[in-house]
Amino acid sequence: MKPVTGKVRFHDLDLPNQVLHAIADLGFEYCTPIQARILPSALKGKDAFGRAQTGTGKTAAFIIAVLTRMMRQSTGSKPKVGQPRVLVLAPTRELVIQIADEAQDLAKYTRFKIVKIFGGMDYEKQRRRLSQGPIDIMVATPGRLLDFKRNREVDLGKVETLIIDEADRMLDMGFIPDVRKIIYSTPHKDQRQTMLFSATLTEDVRRLAAQWTRDPMVVEIEPEHVAADTVDQKIYIVTTQEKWALLYNIITRENLKRVIVFCNRKDETRHLSGLLNRYGINCAVLSGDIRQRKRLKTLEDFKGGKIRVLVATDVAGRGIHIEGMDHVINYTLPRDPEDYVHRIGRTGRAGVTGTSISFADEDDSFFIPHIEKLIGQSLPCIQPDEQWLKLPKVKKQSPVQTSRPKSKRRYQRSGKKNRRPGSRSKAISRGSRS
Repeated sequence: MKPVTGKVRFHDLDLPNQVLHAIADLGFEYCTPIQARILPSALKGKDAFGRAQTGTGKTAAFIIAVLTRMMRQSTGSKPKVGQPRVLVLAPTRELVIQIADEAQDLAKYTRFKIVKIFGGMDYEKQRRRLSQGPIDIMVATPGRLLDFKRNREVDLGKVETLIIDEADRMLDMGFIPDVRKIIYSTPHKDQRQTMLFSATLTEDVRRLAAQWTRDPMVVEIEPEHVAADTVDQKIYIVTTQEKWALLYNIITRENLKRVIVFCNRKDETRHLSGLLNRYGINCAVLSGDIRQRKRLKTLEDFKGGKIRVLVATDVAGRGIHIEGMDHVINYTLPRDPEDYVHRIGRTGRAGVTGTSISFADEDDSFFIPHIEKLIGQSLPCIQPDEQWLKLPKVKKQSPVQTSRPKSKRRYQRSGKKNRRPGSRSKAISRGSRS
C-alpha cells in the first residue's frame, strides 16, 4: 500500500510477519489515531494511559503490542499452568468476550493461548480450560478472576503486561477494591508494563493511573472525533405518546434490517419489546436482569441476523461491536452525555457511515444542550411528518390450540366421553357446597 500523508501504515511499525498477516486478513492497512500514537511506545514496553471509547481501535492497539513483545521476548523459564504472561481486565462479560475474540483474530498465525474468564457461566468448564496448559493472554472480569485466584487455580506472579480497560466503569460498578487485590498479586509496576484506558478522565481515574503506572504515555482521543465524523445524527421532537408510532414507522418504512433501540430503564425495554412483538417485528431484550447465557445467545442471534431489533439498556452501550449495523435509535435520551456517545458508537464503526436517531419528548429535550456541549456540535432537531405518527391496525392473532382440545377430539372419535367416571357428580357436589 502507498504511503498517505498524515497516516501511519502497520508495515511502518516493524511488526512480526505473523501479526502483519493477521492484520491484513482483517482488512486493516492504516493505523487509527490512537494506534498510531500508542503503538510505537507500547512496543518498547512503555506504560500507557489513554482516554478512548470503543470503536477507536484501542483493543487492537494493545493486543498488537503484547503479541509483538511476547514474540520478541523469551520468558526465560517454562510458564506453569494458570500463569498468564498478559492479563487484561474488563468490567463486563460482553467486553471480555469481545476482547478475547479480537485477540484470537490477531494471534491466528501464532501459537499463543488465549483464555477468557467471566462470571455467569460454568465455573468447572472454565477451570478445565485453565488446566489444559500454559496461558499466554488471559482476559477476565475481576470477580471471577479472584474466585480462581482464591482457589489457587491462577497465579499472577509472572504477569509481564497488565491492561485495565474501561477504568471509569470499574469505578462505577464498584470493582476497584477487587482490581487492587488483583494488581497486588502481579509483579511491581517497575517490573511489568501497564496500560490503562478509560472513556472519561475523572480525578479518581487519574489517581488510579498514577498509582498503577510509571511515567505513562498519555493519549487522549476526544469523544467528538469518534461520534461526529462517521455518524449522521438527528433528533425528532415528539410527545411521549407519539414515540412508539414514530419508532414503528422508521423501522418498517425504512426497512431497517438490524437496529439497536436504547432505553434508560429495564421496564421500558420490556414494554417496548412487547409492542414490537405485537406488531410482528422480531425483537429481543438485552438488559442487566437477563441471565448471562441468554444475553450471550441474544447477542449471537442479533449479530447473525436472526433478530431484527435489539431493545437494550446501557448494558449494551459500551464494548459491543456488531458488523453491518448502520442504525442506532435512542428511544429515550440518556441522562449522562457520555452514554450518548457510547450508544451511537455502536454504529459508524471502522470508517463506515452510520445513523443515530434520537427521540426527545417533554422530559428528554432538557438533555440536548449537555450532549451538544460534549460532542462540540449542534444537533438537528426536526418535527416528524404526520404520516409517520400513525399506526396500522394490529392483526388479530388466531387462538393457540392447546393439548386439551386434541384430547377431546380423540375421545370423541373413540366414542368415549371426555371425563373420568364420577367427575360430573363431584363437580355438582363441589358446587352445592360453595
